[in-house]
Amino acid sequence: MIGTSFVLALRAIRRHLMRSFLTTLGIIIGVAAVVTMVTLGNGATAQVQSQISSLGSNLLNVNMGGGFGRGGGAPPKPFDQEDVDAVKNQIGGVLEIAPQAQSSVTAVYEAQNWSTTVNGTTNGYFAASSIAVTSGRMFTAAEEQAGKSVCVIGDTVKENLFKETDPLNKTLRLNAISCNVIGVMAKRGQSGFGGGQDDSVVMPIKAVQRRLTGNRDIRSFQVSVDPAYDTTAVSTAISKLLRERRNTPTGTDDDFNIFDAKQISDTLSGATRTLTGLLAAVAAVSLIVGGIGIMNIMLVSVTERTREIGIRLAIGAVQREVLMQFLVEAVTLSALGGLIGLLLAFGLTTGISMAMGMVLTFDIKINLLAFSFAAIIGVVFGYVPAKRAAALNPIEALRHE
Repeated sequence: MIGTSFVLALRAIRRHLMRSFLTTLGIIIGVAAVVTMVTLGNGATAQVQSQISSLGSNLLNVNMGGGFGRGGGAPPKPFDQEDVDAVKNQIGGVLEIAPQAQSSVTAVYEAQNWSTTVNGTTNGYFAASSIAVTSGRMFTAAEEQAGKSVCVIGDTVKENLFKETDPLNKTLRLNAISCNVIGVMAKRGQSGFGGGQDDSVVMPIKAVQRRLTGNRDIRSFQVSVDPAYDTTAVSTAISKLLRERRNTPTGTDDDFNIFDAKQISDTLSGATRTLTGLLAAVAAVSLIVGGIGIMNIMLVSVTERTREIGIRLAIGAVQREVLMQFLVEAVTLSALGGLIGLLLAFGLTTGISMAMGMVLTFDIKINLLAFSFAAIIGVVFGYVPAKRAAALNPIEALRHE
């Protein structure tokens, strides 16, 4: 019986093809909007997590100053090497620690020059930040200890200064000093988080302090935390230790801040998911509107086909069969609209993802959920017209003109 009802439904839809398409337009738009919003939202969430994780796994960044966006008051107090050593030796769960002293310079090689940043640090920086050296090598222990004038350059510096030339063992001038290029860092991209090292030159921290900054100040340091440890607990322990070492009075704010990449990732991902859910809920309203449209056109269809219904009832059709016929027709309209909506959503998400440089994350669950919801809309909003058709009096229906 359902198969026969489905065939009759297709015939009815084909007879009024344009009207059927306009009827399902609300369902098409609703399904396409929901699937597109959720898919792009999932892609954005994955991208945020990927970009933040590129800073390093379980990474804490400890910076001087009382927090982001604060101004006024005394200049922020820098750290010193003793602070870094204390964190390394007294805090459990610390795998790597990388102090940093930075300076803006003009890098020159032969006739080419480029404005960039010199980052004075240790080999721990590469491990903590998950930065690979694709050619050449990192610093030796002797180079770090003596503060040798050697450097590892980012991909942007390489492209702007050396072009097609192999930079290894070439001499690069940074303001008034020269350094020997011993390595090139892997490219990580310039968009979003984690792209800063592409446009940087990394040198031993003692060389930068002695020859560029002129002091032993450490502006920040990175702490790589053992995955077995909770980064929040380690961050709290570091904060307590630094407050003691910097003689911070009880009840006053920290004069430093700790950036937890994992917490930021979780916060941003949560915010993105919430926004995605909100947009999907708004888009789902059009599915309800589409269902109302289906109910409206099915009521019109019942009126137009009253005589046909009367003939079927007169020759022996039972009310259940008439009910099933119109209900299947409503569900078929909704399902076709849902299918077209899924195809439209696939095209939209593919195009937008390519335009935005975002990885497309296909989620079969949201596609099945949207399609199922569209079919349910057909059942819910198609029941009233189908019930009305089944309840017609055969004699009155036959008299209908």
